[in-house]
Amino acid sequence: MKKVFLLVAVFIGFTALTNAQEIADNAIGLRLGDSDGFGAEVSYQRALGGDNRLEVDLGLRSSSNYDGFKLTGLYQWVFPLDGDFNWYVGAGGGLASYEFDNDRFGDDNDETFVFVAGDIGIEYSFDIPLMLSLDFRPEIGFGDDRFDNNDLDFDIALGIRYQF
Repeated sequence: MKKVFLLVAVFIGFTALTNAQEIADNAIGLRLGDSDGFGAEVSYQRALGGDNRLEVDLGLRSSSNYDGFKLTGLYQWVFPLDGDFNWYVGAGGGLASYEFDNDRFGDDNDETFVFVAGDIGIEYSFDIPLMLSLDFRPEIGFGDDRFDNNDLDFDIALGIRYQF
């Protein structure tokens, strides 16, 4: 019975290793979207191991009430789905600076704050070095209560990246 169990365990492990999809060592591109307005981020991903990577995004945000930039860093775990599809989850945080044009006090102000973020998404790698992704990134900001950055923000975006 022990030999059968060992044989089954080895077979399952071998099958899992042969079905695992490799992620690109590097990917760079754009991440487009935001929860309230339009945002564009330059996005860079670096593989840290077989199924883990680091993503760093530097973006600009714009809406009717503010303009700003955001720097985000995320650690991601990547899991194969089927063929060239993967799904991933991640956690991290960042730093942002916004300039408010029409705040509720009627004056122009700036604010810099930190935030924590989660990430979940799906991606497809083409046979050419191109990857498309769609992800959902909830963020909680920690700044001045006056500008309501202490609430939950839901960031949804489409990414297009060149893999190398």
